[in-house]
Amino acid sequence: MSAQLASAGRRERNKQQKLERITAAAAALFAEYGVDDVTTQQIAEKADVGTGTVFLYAKTKGELLLLVQNAHYAEALEKGRHAAEAMTDALDAVMALLRPIIECNRVQIDNGRTYLREMVFGSVDDERHAEALAIVGSTEDAVARILSRGMVDAEARATTQARVVSAIMFLTMAATVNATRSIDDLADDIRRQIAAVIGR
Repeated sequence: MSAQLASAGRRERNKQQKLERITAAAAALFAEYGVDDVTTQQIAEKADVGTGTVFLYAKTKGELLLLVQNAHYAEALEKGRHAAEAMTDALDAVMALLRPIIECNRVQIDNGRTYLREMVFGSVDDERHAEALAIVGSTEDAVARILSRGMVDAEARATTQARVVSAIMFLTMAATVNATRSIDDLADDIRRQIAAVIGR
């Protein structure tokens, strides 16, 4: 291996290690204090990097939150997929899919609500925002697959219903009026709304 390739490999590993440290530091601080009460300087100090280095990976705290929450959301979606596989009733399966996402969003309520705002209103050019939207798309695809089970020519309708289900979940979680509600109350509310949409 040439010295140039070895150096490039080392640089990439170093970049990845810094990204992991920044992500871990942001995750810990956001979980403890909430995104609004954490400074970029605190994240840099906890990650043992310069503030400028943090900005190489995320230009704003919103982007840092997307970086952290995208990983949690993806894990919750995977957990929900596995849970939904065991359900035969479509509404039960959709709720089994969504429940871990609802729980993930409520770990730190202000962070969860800020994450949803960043997801909707973030810059379309931001890599983290694109990742968040891709996860939303994957969630909608999973819901559509559940809703079209055993139905002939139901794909287009199921896809539309899945987008409505997604909107129901996100708006219910983001609404200020719901900020103090329990996970069970939110899930029950979301279930009733989805039942009305899918006719179950």
